[in-house]
Amino acid sequence: MTEAFGDRPLEAVLDWLAEAVPVVTDLELSSGGYAPTTHCDRRLLLGDAAERDRWRQGIEQRGFRIAALNAWGNPLHPDRELADRHAADLRETILLAAELGVDRVLALAGCPGDVRPRFAAGGWLPYLEGEHERQWAEAGAPYWTELAEFARREHPDLLICIELHPGTLVYNVATFSELAAAGENLAANVDPSHFFWMQMDPLAVVARLPRVGYAHLKDVVFDEHSLALNGLLDHRWPGDPRAAPWRFATVGRGRSASWWRTFLDALAARGVETAAIEHEDPLLPVEEGIVEAAQVFAATTEAAA
Repeated sequence: MTEAFGDRPLEAVLDWLAEAVPVVTDLELSSGGYAPTTHCDRRLLLGDAAERDRWRQGIEQRGFRIAALNAWGNPLHPDRELADRHAADLRETILLAAELGVDRVLALAGCPGDVRPRFAAGGWLPYLEGEHERQWAEAGAPYWTELAEFARREHPDLLICIELHPGTLVYNVATFSELAAAGENLAANVDPSHFFWMQMDPLAVVARLPRVGYAHLKDVVFDEHSLALNGLLDHRWPGDPRAAPWRFATVGRGRSASWWRTFLDALAARGVETAAIEHEDPLLPVEEGIVEAAQVFAATTEAAA
């Protein structure tokens, strides 16, 4: 996942990957939403076939394959201008994936609200009771049903992979099951780091999801002292990572290599062919984190062989 290198030209990133992490063969490129689009100028590539071919050849000639495009954003945002922009980014990303023959597009389910998005995780206060159900019926279901149909018409081989992400309408098995009913081309993008801090079991989640299409790979580390005092819902996250109850971490720093081998096997059993290393460790430079994570996976692959 090249987003962590968003301040560098794509060519420089690919040259570094080929030299430092030769086990990496597939790329996930950000194409819209909140993500930087340094490596994938979606509108330029959609509008200029020659530029699109040049861009793709520059990737493939270095030995890489485009596994997925990611347009993570909030197409349900109460700010209609922002929502419309993110919705357009996602639609254009689907069209670009069709032109490129890429069969995975990644997104977030979004979160509606009044003036600001309002994540309704339960009835902690009277005004939140039933809020998720209303949000899904009024905003989530209509949007995703229509988008799934659009994608089916424009790119029949595509899976739109929605990350189970706190703060959005879809973050666990129950909420993804609602989404899955909106279209057979809607699958889950699973990131075990979110499950770790929410105290979910990634292996159980992968086994129970209706459809799984992709995965992001990162870990979580807990600070037991801060956790005991402030809990998982500490609103100061992301704040000072050294004082936080939990923080995202490089693969292998929270769970053992053997656990990650089991997780990859669980993904493979669900038909997932590609999983992307995602670097969000605030205490480790991206170059070190990507290399370290790749070494964990390379070692587990060798052990399995």
